Amino acid sequence: SFVKDASDFVGATITPQHLLLNRNDLLVGGVRPHNYCLPVLKRNTHQQALRETVASGHKRFFLGTDSAPHAKHRKENACGCAGCYSAWSAIELYAEVFEQLGAMDKLEGFASHFGADFYGLPRNTTTMTLVKQQWQVPEQVTLADGTDMVPFYAGQELQWKLESAFNAN
Repeated sequence: SFVKDASDFVGATITPQHLLLNRNDLLVGGVRPHNYCLPVLKRNTHQQALRETVASGHKRFFLGTDSAPHAKHRKENACGCAGCYSAWSAIELYAEVFEQLGAMDKLEGFASHFGADFYGLPRNTTTMTLVKQQWQVPEQVTLADGTDMVPFYAGQELQWKLESAFNAN
């Protein structure tokens, strides 16, 4: 409510993990290090408030991935790094949420327009295509340097898949 009540000079980004998860997904059954991020996941009521906000199409809330590409061994230790590696499937994760909310018509503004407008930047003129296609986020990805990473939502089924990106209009 702070951002909603503030001036037009105040905006906020929202990560996919804060829309898809709450603190139970971090703590119930033991700590799940790949769901650990900052700010820390909050109660279900806070998650629902964020979901309602994005579904409303409020122009000062826009896409902001955490995309913290920490190596698996840096997350799975006694002092694990905060952040979720969401870049692997970010747009598909957001599409999943917006579909769950019956707000697919609000996804483009949230993902493509509101951030650019807020910062006074030109809107991107390229497009991407999402298709309704079930797929599974990989359990792990290995980078060219051999570093193993666990993407956010690893092993989970998603209903949307990025078919193509950066197509000129």
